[in-house]
Amino acid sequence: MGKVQDGSGGRSVQPSIRRIEIDDLRACLVAGAWDFAQAPVIGLAIGGVFSLIGIAITLALAVWGVPWLIYPFAIGFPLIGPFAAVGLYEVSRRLEAGREVTWSTVFAVIWAQRRREVSWMAFVMLFVFWMWMYQVRLLVALILGRMSFATLERFADLVLTTSQGWLFLAVGHVVGAFLSLFLFSITVIAIPLLLDRDVDFITAMITSVRTVLASPVVMVAWGVFVTLAVVVACLPLFVGLMVVLPVLGHATWHLYRRAISY
Repeated sequence: MGKVQDGSGGRSVQPSIRRIEIDDLRACLVAGAWDFAQAPVIGLAIGGVFSLIGIAITLALAVWGVPWLIYPFAIGFPLIGPFAAVGLYEVSRRLEAGREVTWSTVFAVIWAQRRREVSWMAFVMLFVFWMWMYQVRLLVALILGRMSFATLERFADLVLTTSQGWLFLAVGHVVGAFLSLFLFSITVIAIPLLLDRDVDFITAMITSVRTVLASPVVMVAWGVFVTLAVVVACLPLFVGLMVVLPVLGHATWHLYRRAISY
């Protein structure tokens, strides 16, 4: 595995991976809620931006005459959540170090990521999200191709009351679960690591996967919890993301700090 340099340009070190337990997840959630309470305006702003993006895309799908894509979009939308959390990681990092948290310092760090390895991770996440949406359309063509569903209500009735619809749901969710597990494994530790240390994105992804493999049951449980929490937050017109996204983002930073040491 590649080596990691600290943010100050110090000597290269190999990160060591600590096994994560369920109690660690509880502690991370508590710490995440505390961080959100210390800088709520920044958290609400970042969560609000993604709420607005979700609403805008949902309205666009309805206007374009493909409202049935709203459901897979809402399911897949959390796939790009880790990139949204970069600013939240920076807030937690500053609070942890006892440094001042301001709009200018946090958003300066977010803006700086365009020239760092995090931008490559954003490409990876968007590519997986595109794969998810593409396979949904492929499954629709293969399984539901001869059926008519011009509205979201008709699509819901079709997939819930017909054998073809049940097959579509079963295959779609299995494929979606695989993609989600893959993306979770390569990003859960990678993005906070890229923010915190001078490391290439390949090494960061490998470190993230190694962390998941070190505590597979607990880490997958965390991934499932995060996915369900974000999906539920998306249901009331994505408004719930304003709170859920920042709390989970801060919590993920603390998970990274517990899992990785130098």
